[in-house]
Amino acid sequence: MDETELIRAAQAGDSSAFEELVRTYDQSVLRLALSMLRSPEDARDVYQETFLRVYRNLNQFRFDCSFHTWLYRIATNLCLDQLRRRKVRREEPTVMTTPEGTLDRMDAAPETRVEGDPQRNLFSGQIRKRVKEALAQLTPRERMVFELRHYEGLRLRKIGEVLGTSEEAAKNCLFRATQKMRTALGEFV
Repeated sequence: MDETELIRAAQAGDSSAFEELVRTYDQSVLRLALSMLRSPEDARDVYQETFLRVYRNLNQFRFDCSFHTWLYRIATNLCLDQLRRRKVRREEPTVMTTPEGTLDRMDAAPETRVEGDPQRNLFSGQIRKRVKEALAQLTPRERMVFELRHYEGLRLRKIGEVLGTSEEAAKNCLFRATQKMRTALGEFV
């Protein structure tokens, strides 16, 4: 079955067709949520809520846009809602002070890959840290556009559809985000 047939079958109540749709998009939705929220727990919550909303509202899908765009719009809105709620409730900081000094819990996760070059590993860590800091300084919308373009590989037209805006607005937002990233990364670019 192609995607349109799967959607129509799922709309008619075929649970195996819906499961196939979930299998097709589950990893990309989880990646999007994780990249936006930076929290595995919050990302899993958004992932589950996304597919729950898709299940509840699938009959309202009218093929005005691609299913992928509709699904990403739901996931994106849920991520933005979660980011807004974070501002309201106090989040536990990822950086903590220990007797040995300052520790970023995000960096404390053990590295499972074998790194043969310690200098390259150090440089990579510095770049990762600077990118993370630079991304944190973007507005949620700028970060979303930047990550959808550079991490998810979406085109500007698709990003505009996902965010419910024009391709030109997405392009302008990406430009601003890229300029801020270049400024923040300085000597690394």
